[in-house]
Amino acid sequence: MVQFHDAHADTAFAALADATRRGVLERLGRSDASITDLAQSFGMTLTGMKKHVAVLEQAGLVATEKVGRVRTCRLGASRLEAEAAWIERYRALWAARFEALDAVLADLKQNNSSNGGHHD
Repeated sequence: MVQFHDAHADTAFAALADATRRGVLERLGRSDASITDLAQSFGMTLTGMKKHVAVLEQAGLVATEKVGRVRTCRLGASRLEAEAAWIERYRALWAARFEALDAVLADLKQNNSSNGGHHD
């Protein structure tokens, strides 16, 4: 089996593996937010949210800026193009396999119908 190793992709997929972090990205897609606002929105401690934001920031999915005592989060520079392309290749592979399976099943069904549903 071919190994796919890309440190950035590993970091991005690991960041996206957590439902809270995906929720943070969805929230930041609507508007920037402070870590405090995010923590309150998700019913988390400030420390817990800081850890989630740090993982997202390491993956380039979130950027933070500290102004005074407030750290504001926004979507980062990563657009996940390479990760989306990797997923698309596998989606296309599975789609092709399912189409081939459908063709085999249709052929079997056709053969079964032409034999009157009896096996030889």
